[in-house]
Amino acid sequence: MKIDSAGLPFIAIAAVPAVVSAVSCATTLAVVLLLLPIAIALFFRDPERTSPADPALVLAPADGRVMFAGQDRPEECPAGSWQQVTIFLSLLDVHINRAPVDGRVTRVEYRAGQFLPAYRREAFQNEQTEIWIDHQGTTIVARQVVGVLARRIVCRVKPGDTVGPGARIGLMKFGSRMDVFVPPTATLRVKAGDTVRGGVTVIAELGRPAA
Repeated sequence: MKIDSAGLPFIAIAAVPAVVSAVSCATTLAVVLLLLPIAIALFFRDPERTSPADPALVLAPADGRVMFAGQDRPEECPAGSWQQVTIFLSLLDVHINRAPVDGRVTRVEYRAGQFLPAYRREAFQNEQTEIWIDHQGTTIVARQVVGVLARRIVCRVKPGDTVGPGARIGLMKFGSRMDVFVPPTATLRVKAGDTVRGGVTVIAELGRPAA
């Protein structure tokens, strides 16, 4: 299993007590302490995914559970009219974030904010990074939102970059939330309570051009 490079410093620091115990011949303690760096390594796991290539499909940008799916909540969304899907990532979920569609990144905006629990509705006030993607003339917005434990966003795309569907675009460290905003004409394919896999699960379908 591939481990994201952002996790290596955390894994190394967590492994120090186990190494010290092993050197001190405290084998049993070393084995117990080794569980922490293993758990952190699992948090930063980066599995390979095969994403659907259909341009009409909008994919989940992360693993997790759908908290909300429906007409945008005005206080939470970017300017304009949207449909919104909000996904909560627990500590056990893969935290790699992926592009919901292919296209060109037109805007990346960071906003400072609070660190409320990501599963609460008001978490839209938290620190976040918004990624705007031009998908064949249609704008799709993916938003990385931190939580109580996830206090750092890693965004690996910038304006002008081209991304493929399900491409890795970043991650959030230790529990978080992602929002996706699609046009009001899109058809949502998930509902609150659904479990989704980043880069694989279809969360919405865009209108198809007439034949």
